Amino acid sequence: MSAIAFPIPRADILARRDEIIAGLAPLVAADALITSDDERRPYETDALTAYRRMPLAVVLPSTTQEVAAVLSYCSAQGVPVVPRGAGTSLAGGAIPQEDAIVIGVSKMNRILEIDYANRVAKVQAGVTNLAVTGAVSAEGFFYAPDPSSQLACSIGGNIGMNSGGAHCLKYGVTTNNVLGVTLVMLDGSIVEIGGAHLDAPGLDVLGLIVGSEGQLGIVTEATVRILRSAEGARPVLFGFPTSEEAGAAVAAIIGAGIIPVAMEFMDKPAIEICEAFAHAGYPMDVEALLIIEVEGSDEEMDAQLARIVAIARQHGVKTVKESKSAMETAAIWKGRKSAFGATGRIADYICMDGTIPTGQLPFVLRRMDEIIKGYGLRVANVFHAGDGNLHPLILYNCNDPVEAQKAEDAGNDILKLCVEVGGCLTGEHGVGIEKRDLMNVQFNPEDLQQQMRVRAVFDGQWLMNPAKVFPLEGRVAA
Repeated sequence: MSAIAFPIPRADILARRDEIIAGLAPLVAADALITSDDERRPYETDALTAYRRMPLAVVLPSTTQEVAAVLSYCSAQGVPVVPRGAGTSLAGGAIPQEDAIVIGVSKMNRILEIDYANRVAKVQAGVTNLAVTGAVSAEGFFYAPDPSSQLACSIGGNIGMNSGGAHCLKYGVTTNNVLGVTLVMLDGSIVEIGGAHLDAPGLDVLGLIVGSEGQLGIVTEATVRILRSAEGARPVLFGFPTSEEAGAAVAAIIGAGIIPVAMEFMDKPAIEICEAFAHAGYPMDVEALLIIEVEGSDEEMDAQLARIVAIARQHGVKTVKESKSAMETAAIWKGRKSAFGATGRIADYICMDGTIPTGQLPFVLRRMDEIIKGYGLRVANVFHAGDGNLHPLILYNCNDPVEAQKAEDAGNDILKLCVEVGGCLTGEHGVGIEKRDLMNVQFNPEDLQQQMRVRAVFDGQWLMNPAKVFPLEGRVAA
């Protein structure tokens, strides 16, 4: 598959590879500079494995100061830089190019401070998402954003892509849970943005940084919000005769002003795939499944569930099954959070990520099915239904170039559909390279020019993650 273009590598940088590597060597520890073919190969792609490029070299700094030294050097040498968290990006956000240095934050994996009184934690960018909750759970706290890759994905990568997760329906995505960052800019400047407080004076630069996909600098530390765990939580399985009825139930629940802590959707293929892997007790005689989790006291949960069940019955629900134990709850969420990996056991797939108004769910589910069948492919749908964040997994054979191209074209059509109904190209995976050439579907030329002018203030040379987000043609310089 080669439909997505990359910038042509600069011959002058390739010719100076040995010189550039020699200049990097004094800036970090010997084992933090990776130059051999075999050791660079794990960094040639991320979770969008259909595309791969071997980077010029890989640097794994251990401190903010080392990141600053490496960026300052690359800036002076005119060498592109690709920031990398854990490499779990499904949109190709961390895929390098041949004339670029990858700067990974995986060695920066310490939790620096926990302040329970003010409900914040300060962590390095390489700390995994789940490790934050692990560090505070004994005191009854947690970190709300919970992507399916939370066991592996890093806080730095979450900030770059503004990641979400199943429980972000109630608690918000990364931007709602990050209070401050330490950012190293392209010239090596180190700036502190935000902090351990709820709001910062001046321009909302933090709002620019979260979701900027490594184009404005490299985040090395973050101050994140930690929250008190609820008194109790209870997931309930709702099985529906059709995907459209499940979608209508979601729209009706949200329309009634009910905000569960999570509301996840699976269609029949996804139910079968996840149940075979996790043995979670999902109903197998339905065409669509909602996992709806409520939290609070027993009385609060009972009251909220009664309202939800009443709405579900108005939309033809066949099965209502409450979790009765911590073990059942763990199995239910294991199935959902393992969906991507479980699907990979049976087929190659592209995982799309678009967001729509929840009222459009029934129509969009029907149109997605028509689009996929029109290409002669199969799809497994599993997504965050409560906030309309779709994740269709388009199944195909990666060894068949024709089928691979059909899968990519089908995905593009689904993303265009999301925009057509009033949604957007991404909910939590970012743009990366995957959606870069669809940005002109979401934005008019004036919108894109304004965004690129802001970007150019931070990086007028377009050296930071240069192949990503914005179409390669018509880019604005400083």
